[in-house]
Amino acid sequence: MEDILKEIQKLVLGVINAQKLSTVVYGTVTSVSPLEVQVDQKLTLKEEQLKLSRAVMDYEVDMTVDHKTEDSSGGAGEAAFASHNHDYKGRKKFLIHNGLIAGDRVTLIRAHGGQQFLIIDKEVVG
Repeated sequence: MEDILKEIQKLVLGVINAQKLSTVVYGTVTSVSPLEVQVDQKLTLKEEQLKLSRAVMDYEVDMTVDHKTEDSSGGAGEAAFASHNHDYKGRKKFLIHNGLIAGDRVTLIRAHGGQQFLIIDKEVVG
């Protein structure tokens, strides 16, 4: 009876593993253009298999700012030594530099079926 239970457990585990449910894997970016990520010695993921989250790509954000520029001096004559600044207000676009570079260690989620991977984050180095 114990042998039958062990065989059933093996069968169930085999079915679950064959379905390749979502799983977290780790890799290293080996190329940016085209994007490639090496997961292990045998598996290198190609660009068409990879999707990126905002955490690993450059993107723009709109921000509201309301401050003055730093004091500076300029001009000619007596005005050359006068300090001045300017208001910097309103809604501004800023570029977030989060893009991947070769050597980045990344965290990926393997989608159900195992053919597509979402890069969700990268290690901060330095």
